[in-house]
Amino acid sequence: MRLRESNLYRFVMYILIPLIILVIASFDQTHYYTGLVNQFGIYIILVASLNLVNGFSGMFSMGHAAFMAIGAYAAAYCTAAPNIKANFLPGLPPFIQNLRLPMAAGMLAGGLAAMLVAVAVGFCVLRMKGHYLSVATLGLIVIVRSVLDNADAFTNGARGLSGLPPYANTWTIFLTALAVLYILFRIIRSGFGRELIAQRDDYTAARTMGVKVISRRILVFALSAFFAGVGGALWGHMQSIISGKFYYYDLSFRIVQISIIGGMYTLSGSIVGSLFMVIVPKLLQPLEQGFKLFGLQLPVMYGLSNLLLSAFLVALIIVRRQGMVGFSEGIVESIFSADTYKAPFRVVEYKRLGKAFLNLFCRKRRSGAEPPRKGSNSGNL
Repeated sequence: MRLRESNLYRFVMYILIPLIILVIASFDQTHYYTGLVNQFGIYIILVASLNLVNGFSGMFSMGHAAFMAIGAYAAAYCTAAPNIKANFLPGLPPFIQNLRLPMAAGMLAGGLAAMLVAVAVGFCVLRMKGHYLSVATLGLIVIVRSVLDNADAFTNGARGLSGLPPYANTWTIFLTALAVLYILFRIIRSGFGRELIAQRDDYTAARTMGVKVISRRILVFALSAFFAGVGGALWGHMQSIISGKFYYYDLSFRIVQISIIGGMYTLSGSIVGSLFMVIVPKLLQPLEQGFKLFGLQLPVMYGLSNLLLSAFLVALIIVRRQGMVGFSEGIVESIFSADTYKAPFRVVEYKRLGKAFLNLFCRKRRSGAEPPRKGSNSGNL
C-alpha cells in the first residue's frame, strides 16, 4: 500500500494541516502571511475555473483578468457604502447608489455580470479554434481596461475605487473556494463533463456522436467567467481598492502560468500550482538582492525571480506537459470523500498508515542496496 492511498494520511495532509493554517491565519487579517494565504485561496478559484475551459474543454482562453475586473466592479456597486458611490461614481442610477448588500450578494452579482459578458463574447469568438481564441480573449482585456479607464462617471476612471468594505476574510475566501471546487468537481464527473472531455480529445468524433459542441463551449465559457467574476469580487474586497490597472495582461498571464505549472487537466492542479506560485516567488526574492556564488559576490539583479520562474515553466512544458500533478485528481477526491473524514475514527486506518510507512521505508532500503556485481554467483546456477 502506498502512503498517498491511506485515508488517514490524506486526512492529515489535505484536511487537518490546512485547517490549522486557516485558523492561525484568521486571527490577524492584516498580517503579511495571512495575505499570502488569502491570495492562495483566490488563486484556487481563478485557476480551477480557467482549467474548466483550458483543460477540460480543449479551448485556450487568456481573458480571465477581464472577467475578474467585471466581477470586481459589479460587486463593488452592490457592497460599497452609498456615500462612496455618490462621491466617486455619480453616473450610477440612484437605486444602485443607495444599494448596500452583503458580500454573498455582491459575489453573485459579480459572477452574473461576468457571465453575461462571456455569453455575449462567446457567440462571437467561440467558433474560433487554436490560438485565434486566445488572441480574441486578450483583446477582451484591452476593451474592458479601456472602458474602465475612460468611463469616469461609472468607474472613477484610472483612479479606481477605494474604500470597499473588507468582507473578503480568510474563511469567506476558502469556503467559497471549497464551494467552487465542489461544483466544478460535480460538473466534470457528470455527463456534461464527459461531453467536454470528448470534444477536447476529438472534436470531429464528438460532433459525430451528437455532442452539441458550440452550445457546450458557450456554456462552459460562461461558467468559467462566472467563477472568475466571483474571484475578482473577492480580490477587490481583499485589497479594498479596485482599478483597471490591476486586471491586465500580467494578472491574466500569471493565472495561465499557475494553470500550466499545476496541471490544467485536473482541479487538483489548481491547488498545487497556486501553492507553488504563492510560496516560491517569495523564496526567490532574496536572490535579487545579491548573493555569493562560489566565493564571488553577485550584484543586485532585479527580476531574477521572474527569470528563474520563466525558465522553470519552459523546462516543465518540455519535460512534463501535463504539469506537476499530471492527470491525478487525488487531492480534490480526498477533500470530498467521506472516507477521508471517517479515517481518524477507524483503527484499521492507523494500521494501514503504519503499513504504508513500513513499505516506504523498505522500498528506500531496497533502492539504496548495492546491486549485485556483474559476473557474481548471484546470477549463475
